[in-house]
Amino acid sequence: MTYHEILQLLAKKIYHPVYILMGEEPYFIDQISDYIAANVLDEGERSFNQTILYGKDTTIDTILTVARRFPMMAAYQVVIVKEAQNIKGLEDDLLSYVENPLKSTILVVCYKYKSMDKRKKLTKVAESKGVLFESKKIYENQLNPWIQNYCKEKNYAIQPQASAMLAEFLGTEISKVANELDKLMILLPAGSTITPADIEKNIGISKDFNVFELQNALGVKDVLKANRIINYFGANPNANPVPRTISTLFGFFSKLLKYHLMADKSKNNVVKELGVSPYFVDSYVTAARNYPPKKAVEIIAILREYDMKSKGIGNVSSSTADLQREMIYKILH
Repeated sequence: MTYHEILQLLAKKIYHPVYILMGEEPYFIDQISDYIAANVLDEGERSFNQTILYGKDTTIDTILTVARRFPMMAAYQVVIVKEAQNIKGLEDDLLSYVENPLKSTILVVCYKYKSMDKRKKLTKVAESKGVLFESKKIYENQLNPWIQNYCKEKNYAIQPQASAMLAEFLGTEISKVANELDKLMILLPAGSTITPADIEKNIGISKDFNVFELQNALGVKDVLKANRIINYFGANPNANPVPRTISTLFGFFSKLLKYHLMADKSKNNVVKELGVSPYFVDSYVTAARNYPPKKAVEIIAILREYDMKSKGIGNVSSSTADLQREMIYKILH
């Protein structure tokens, strides 16, 4: 069952006796468990019928004892076990209850940052008796589409450049991205489009001096702009850490090399193979004219070299600002 399917059923008040929520991405696990905590019981029912336990502070015996209680003056009791990955033997000891769960209990097990062993019987029984949900990590190439969809679900739109700025600045930690978008949506009228100016004004990411703009400047070989941006990065190292800059540029030039090697360079195929938004395809077409395959390979080697130097390997005295300027010079020339 998918994240959206689970929330749709919950909104219709279709409940299951057991929810096993597991996986690398905690955001979706938190969203489902928080929805259950906030919506299954009325406010007056929660004091007697809602229990939240934490893996580090509880035992499997306590969980089973609480889960087998009957609700008081309510149709259900809700038992939410957070940080369940910290409970030793959980996958074996919980099986007997999941095989025969109490229909009046909604047991939610939040097993974060990894998945349970799918070879064990518990996951198969949980899937047949209740809900088994695996919260998979969002990867870099999935982040921009996720941001677009998140905004659409909230009745907003977001410009591709604004989405790229968020993705590059915040990374793939979905909870951070959602939190910043939620803050923006409070400030902006419903149905509006989030722009790079909105990102700059309210989140503090410069729309002119960010790694996305550096990537674009390099792609079109705008030497002046690229140097302005890298000098700004050197003067503001905390807001523009070297590892993030190198990582983003490495991703861009690696995809550019892949683009060179593609037989089918149609827009749809580029989107599919590179995992980029259609909005960004033209930037790869332009960069391919400026950087032939041999130069793209050379740039990837340069980025590796300066990644090592930024970590002190092969570098005795150069500052990070000087290293970045050297790196950009070598990329452009």
